[in-house]
Amino acid sequence: MTHENKHFETTVIHEGYDSKEMLGSLATPLFQTSTYTFDSAEQGERRFAGEEGGYVYSRLGNPTVSVLEERIAALENGERGLAFGSGMAAVSAILIALTKANDHVLCSSGLYGCTYGLLSMMQDKYNITHDFSDMRTKDEIRSLIKPETACIYVETPINPTMKLIDLQMVAEVAKEHEIPVVVDNTFSSPYLQRPLELGCDVVLHSATKYIGGHGDVVAGLAVGKKDFLDEVAMTTQKDIGGIMAPMDAWLLLRGLKTLPLRLDRHCDNAEKIFDKLRNHPNVDHIYYPGDESNPDNAICKKQMKRGGGLISFEVKGTKKDAQQFLNHLTFLKLAVSLGDTETLIQHPATMTHAVVPEDARLNMGITDQLIRLSVGLENWEDIWTDLEQALNQL
Repeated sequence: MTHENKHFETTVIHEGYDSKEMLGSLATPLFQTSTYTFDSAEQGERRFAGEEGGYVYSRLGNPTVSVLEERIAALENGERGLAFGSGMAAVSAILIALTKANDHVLCSSGLYGCTYGLLSMMQDKYNITHDFSDMRTKDEIRSLIKPETACIYVETPINPTMKLIDLQMVAEVAKEHEIPVVVDNTFSSPYLQRPLELGCDVVLHSATKYIGGHGDVVAGLAVGKKDFLDEVAMTTQKDIGGIMAPMDAWLLLRGLKTLPLRLDRHCDNAEKIFDKLRNHPNVDHIYYPGDESNPDNAICKKQMKRGGGLISFEVKGTKKDAQQFLNHLTFLKLAVSLGDTETLIQHPATMTHAVVPEDARLNMGITDQLIRLSVGLENWEDIWTDLEQALNQL
């Protein structure tokens, strides 16, 4: 039975690993090794020449990491997966592989702060320019594509404003110009959204988040066409060296097995917390893809299974009020990152997006009053009790 014939919940547990090949070990073994021995000098020559399969050195490949790469490729319905030491290592490798000096990148109207920082550095050093677009219509996208546009880079939902981009529409325009579309799918995971099935070319994940799910690993993943990712593996990844450690791959494989169960609970809790937050007098605006009144809800229904586990909202008042609200929380964790079992809450303007200049940040919709909430797996009533008492003190 191939993964195409299996349901997601089965693929996430079994794909890429056969216990019969590993002495019957039910759990994927951890190959904690830096290098591999050859049967002969001639075999070593053949492997380095690419004439024979097999492992050479763990920067170039590792059996534990390979299982993870096969599994994430199956879950995203892609041809190949590639694992990295962090989400930003994955973002950097893909953008570097797709661009050269004087190229142009068209981006969604909001980006993770470090992705913004990377693009700014690429512009300063290599004159690789970028523009931002709301990508609301095909004509808007077409108007911003230049002869030197090397790729379109999209976050959806956008971090942290939760705005959505119609991926199928973007992919249709990109194909008119033969431009690849890269999608950061971290907020949804392949359980809620699969961009490759909508016509996009490369999917990225900060696997630190929902893929791992337990706050104990930092990692990144990319999925796409085999020919392209083979080239990335043997050039950008190999030579820059942003590889994933075997132990991190082992942790991600363990976390992945419960991804559907966790995401359903994250979504259940988020929907209940959203209903409470939107009616609180000290909440000014609230942003959640599953909100029926959200202008982007039609896109959510089109390309996402559910609204996800993240909510952003603005508290009434000033930056000081937003920070006081966070300081009044008792058991919810004031921390960046997302997708953990614990509920995490943070202030994007001064934390995850602090690197973004104020004017650009405000254009993205990241105000001083904006709060990003990653709803965890605790009892939702306990989560709400803590949020409510902190809001009531404003």
